[in-house]
Amino acid sequence: MAKKSKKQQREEAGQRGGTPATVALTAAGVAFTVHSYDHDPSHPSYGEEAAEAMGVSPERVFKTLVADVDGALTVAVVPVAGQLDLKALAAAAGGKRAAMADPALAERTTGYVRGGISPLGQRKRLPTVLDESATGHDTICVSAGRRGLEVELSPHALTTLTQATLAPIARP
Repeated sequence: MAKKSKKQQREEAGQRGGTPATVALTAAGVAFTVHSYDHDPSHPSYGEEAAEAMGVSPERVFKTLVADVDGALTVAVVPVAGQLDLKALAAAAGGKRAAMADPALAERTTGYVRGGISPLGQRKRLPTVLDESATGHDTICVSAGRRGLEVELSPHALTTLTQATLAPIARP
């Protein structure tokens, strides 16, 4: 049996209903688990909703935020139990100032909608900073690219695939 090319693997994963995030994970040969739940549009927090629906500690569920660091879009991945420290993100990204990016720009650049932005499989690869608390867990959950869909994987795999910098960018 012939070995499948990465392109064939990506195409097959996409045909099975995958998102760009799950297609990227499949193509990279990374072990992951997909968790789906019914998204409630009236829930006040996408991340907290995911943690509750999956029965996972909010410290293990990470949200993906897009910020503007000195004019460059940057992805921050922090636990839903905390908040992004913009000053710490700017320092980790080698910048001076950070502010949350315009939501429409974040959606256009990543190819995902708010509440479903994944750090994986983005339309345009952006510099990524992962809160160092992720390394205290065997696995963490991040958006799989759609509201109501999370992917569980090792923090090491996420760091490798996104070429993320690890830094203390979250505060309680």
